[in-house]
Amino acid sequence: MAKTLLVTGGSRGIGAAVCRLAAREGYEVAFSYAGRADAAKTVLAEIHGLGRKAVAIKSEVADPAQVASLFDQAARELGYIDAFVSNAGIIHKASPLADIAVEEIKRVIEVDLAAHLVCLREAVRRMGKSRGGKGGAIVTISSMASELHGIGGFVPYAAAKGGIDVLTTGLGKEVAGDGIRVNGLRPGLIDTDMQDDTGIENRITKLAANIPIGRGGSAAEVAEAVLWLLSDKASYVTATLFNVSGGR
Repeated sequence: MAKTLLVTGGSRGIGAAVCRLAAREGYEVAFSYAGRADAAKTVLAEIHGLGRKAVAIKSEVADPAQVASLFDQAARELGYIDAFVSNAGIIHKASPLADIAVEEIKRVIEVDLAAHLVCLREAVRRMGKSRGGKGGAIVTISSMASELHGIGGFVPYAAAKGGIDVLTTGLGKEVAGDGIRVNGLRPGLIDTDMQDDTGIENRITKLAANIPIGRGGSAAEVAEAVLWLLSDKASYVTATLFNVSGGR
């Protein structure tokens, strides 16, 4: 029987790459999207084209009620959720902290940290063997910004991602005995359209010299690491953070 994967923010970038690769590896796939219905339909069609079941669900991950509904709908349509990737996120334009509006800071923390806490709460409530679940695997998507401390105008974003790192390792230890593995990835400079949201033109090209491997990464390369962590090949790996950053 095929396993079911739920991904937040699956209509573009890393999330979409994870959905596509998961379908190729035999998963049925549910994913959320916030506003890009056209992009969600494209990913959905690609998964169906691979002969896998899939569902795209519009959901605001910063709304706890919508998050609970997301998990419930995915399970109703595709069955038990064996794997979850907490991916949805935003970034702000590069700026000194002193010049960033308070409302923007709050929104980044809300989406890039608080929403992940709620999403993982819902996942554990359903997967935990002590709660009637069958166990499962969770992967969080953090960022090398947490390691680099937001240098270059991204302190709020980095602070939120640092929180995800703590969430990943802490929760991984907490639920290790309940049949759930929790691991995290910290992508580096990845070539997705989120780079445009930083307000820095050709950001990857400008920073390539700082990357030991000499280039930016692709969403597909991150997806490969995600699927390995979800698989039984990583059965002895939990509460661990992996960098996918070209050595940066």
